[in-house]
Amino acid sequence: MRERRPLQFRSIQFLVFVGFLWAPPSRLAAQDHDHSQMNQAPATPDWSWATDSNVIFGYNYQQRQFADFWAWESQNWVMLSGERKAGPGRLSLNGMMSFEPWTIGRLVYAKGDDGSAQRIYAFNANRERVPLGGSPQTFQTGESYLGAPLINYQHPHDLFMEIGAKYRLDRGRLKYTFEGDLVGSPALGPVAFMHRESARNNPQAPLTHHYIDSTHITPGVVTLGVGVGRMTFETSAFRGQEPDENRLNIERPWLDSWSARASYRQGPWEAQFSGGHLKEPEWFEPYDVTRLTASIGFNGTVGSRALSATLAWGQNREFLTGSLDGYLLEWDLRVAKRWSLYGRGESMRKELLSLGVHPRGLVPGQHPISISDIAALTLGQVWDLPIERGGRFGIGADFTVYNTSPDLETYFGSPNAYHVFLRWRPTGAAPAHIH
Repeated sequence: MRERRPLQFRSIQFLVFVGFLWAPPSRLAAQDHDHSQMNQAPATPDWSWATDSNVIFGYNYQQRQFADFWAWESQNWVMLSGERKAGPGRLSLNGMMSFEPWTIGRLVYAKGDDGSAQRIYAFNANRERVPLGGSPQTFQTGESYLGAPLINYQHPHDLFMEIGAKYRLDRGRLKYTFEGDLVGSPALGPVAFMHRESARNNPQAPLTHHYIDSTHITPGVVTLGVGVGRMTFETSAFRGQEPDENRLNIERPWLDSWSARASYRQGPWEAQFSGGHLKEPEWFEPYDVTRLTASIGFNGTVGSRALSATLAWGQNREFLTGSLDGYLLEWDLRVAKRWSLYGRGESMRKELLSLGVHPRGLVPGQHPISISDIAALTLGQVWDLPIERGGRFGIGADFTVYNTSPDLETYFGSPNAYHVFLRWRPTGAAPAHIH
């Protein structure tokens, strides 16, 4: 909404789309979003390719006071990575796409005055009826739709979620990395939620997404890193603005923000601490944000059962709202060969009731700001179907309950949410993404 697509970026999008659909099928193998594992492949002058994907299709019901909403929708992504030896190091190319611009926000319903289910639309500036801008999710915020901040919706991800290249050079104990992304993720926060094994079965985005890992689809990123032993240190320059409302374009990249991250890995454990300065991430609140994050992740086994868990904290420091903290604990436990239990607990302070267009030049106290406390707990399960060919099919369901500060009770009551879904991913259990 904030800018038009330049012609050269339309050309880039077309070429990337065609290239993404073409890949040597005989050399593709299922693998989780793990670029570092590819860097450890044997040195060879030939390209080696890997692909991964995750598709969830289901029914989303959001119950809240005055307005129950439900939707048929699909959260999905597909990734392609290629790697080869290049000079003294290894070169990898990474691409990722999502079809959520067409599969989220299209079939959203609410109960009409006569008690029947009615399909819900929105109206753009030209008074044209268009599908809603996201997946119904109580208390979710971040980005905008039709010129207004999204509230109670999770936005669909862009068609192009990652387009970039990475070069790795090993020099004894030191490992250097140089990465450039037309669309990518800077060194800020843990692995994005859709790639964390602790969250991959969960169809709902964390409410703390914009506290911890929302920069994972940034148009324009340059990252330098050095690894020594179990430690990795990285710094990035990137575009601070969130993607615009056009989910099919690639915004013009520029470098106006920065971040730094230190991470540690040993066996199944991974920890990171990061911070960054984001230049005006939301157009409707044109103020810079300083973000701090810390997380600890585990991807291993407890006894004979596979367990993935993530504990994370994020803090946004902004001129008008001050410091707002978000806390997250999520897990996925395989209790039997075909049965997994997952969950997520969150607590955060968030601007909801006063969220809107806050013009430049305000001073604290000049514009009313209302900060609310929200806690959410999700419990769910997935049963893998006994289908041996064509990938891993699973049937899942979950429910979410909320606890809020009194200021929200008048408008939301005691909300809850439910999901029932079918999940597909490629066969094989590859390691989780590693920074």
